[in-house]
Amino acid sequence: MTHSARLVDVDRTTFDALPCCGIKSATHAGRREKYCWLQANCQFGLRARTLLDPEGEPCGYIEYLPGEFAWRGVDASGYMFIHCLWNHSKRHQHQGWGSVMVEACLNDAKKAGMNGVAVVIRDGPWLADGRVFLANGFELVDTAPPDYELLIRKLKASAADPSFKGGWDEKVKAYSRGLTIIRSSQCPHIAKFAAEIAETAEQEYGIKARMVEIKSWRDAQNAPTPHAVFALIYKGRLVADHQISRTRFRNIMNKCVT
Repeated sequence: MTHSARLVDVDRTTFDALPCCGIKSATHAGRREKYCWLQANCQFGLRARTLLDPEGEPCGYIEYLPGEFAWRGVDASGYMFIHCLWNHSKRHQHQGWGSVMVEACLNDAKKAGMNGVAVVIRDGPWLADGRVFLANGFELVDTAPPDYELLIRKLKASAADPSFKGGWDEKVKAYSRGLTIIRSSQCPHIAKFAAEIAETAEQEYGIKARMVEIKSWRDAQNAPTPHAVFALIYKGRLVADHQISRTRFRNIMNKCVT
């Protein structure tokens, strides 16, 4: 069944016709931001691809680029780095689509003469499930708190392993005052979460949040979390290292301010 799937590059010619990370509305703020982000990072070898099933319906998405320019807290020079890998819905799971997308990335890495492919995974939300990578020959090479794992599939046996940047605690301490929202446009869903959290903080807790924008791969690789592209820091303490809902934010703040 998987041989009938087709990968389509998400670029300026196809973007309007395809869902963007599950978002279809052309007026969605995050979708517009993502388009600009994709265009800005094409110069670094970014490739975003949607997988179409045999009926031509979008069933998956993969995004990758050379590790030198990864938007994660990693040092993955010489490797192709996968930002995102996911299926559009439950009905698209267990069809082999994930392996199709991983294989396409591996093929691009081989053509480019790279050391291999790397990816950050975790058990929690907003990062890829590690099972598809382990099933495709990836191995664990590094970990970061609380549960991040860096996996690689080597194409050159003698190549050095990539690693997490580290120094997380010191980086978090730099944001010692009030509430800081670290956000980027790498994930289009961040726009909604960041706006809702800032609004709730001010209206319900009287806190004017400081918004810090991750504007480049350099910013991302030096962010205070491995995920890099979103975080909440309250008075020098990391309270969320990935996108969270307004309700989850309230639950966190109710504990912090009592």
